[in-house]
Amino acid sequence: MTKKYFITGISTEVGKTVAAAIVTEALEADYWKPIQAGELDNSDTHKVERFISNKKSKFHKNSYALLTPMSPHAAADIDNVTIHLSKINTPETSNHLVIEGAGGLLVPINNTNTILDIIKPDYKVIVVSRHYLGSINHTLLTVNLLKEKGFDVTILFSGNEHPTTESIIKKMTNVPILGRIDEEPYFDKNVIKEYADKFKDQLLK
Repeated sequence: MTKKYFITGISTEVGKTVAAAIVTEALEADYWKPIQAGELDNSDTHKVERFISNKKSKFHKNSYALLTPMSPHAAADIDNVTIHLSKINTPETSNHLVIEGAGGLLVPINNTNTILDIIKPDYKVIVVSRHYLGSINHTLLTVNLLKEKGFDVTILFSGNEHPTTESIIKKMTNVPILGRIDEEPYFDKNVIKEYADKFKDQLLK
């Protein structure tokens, strides 16, 4: 049975795109970023594509590709477009699908909807959590909101290990931990493949 994984972060710049590449490679899944804001010539889709070794993954077109690296609602405003939830449709595929969000869960996409509204009931959600001052609060808020909404949630830690932070997050969320993406000197196809092999069995459970 195919699975759909939605990758979200507790904030911006926490390692969502690397995490999405690892999960995509592990499952030889398709990849889709519904809303891209800024860096259109080096988008997250381009980055993930460069990290993938397998020949099975397909890369689906953004529902919205916006010019400015800002919150989607503001970037859309600059481009003089309105983001409509009804136009963000999950791509048709018979393969597993990895979907990457933009920023955190409550990032606005228009005046009434947030990234959370893109997540469908059948999506499994992977929350990428990276240690910084305030990250415990951000992780608990993110995970608890997803749990309240009934989603199947897993945490993936990113960056250097911080035992006291991770220990309290594990205790207070009581959700599965996929593992950790260490603070690597660089990421390339080989490094992504190593992590993909490490996480594959757990992702397929």
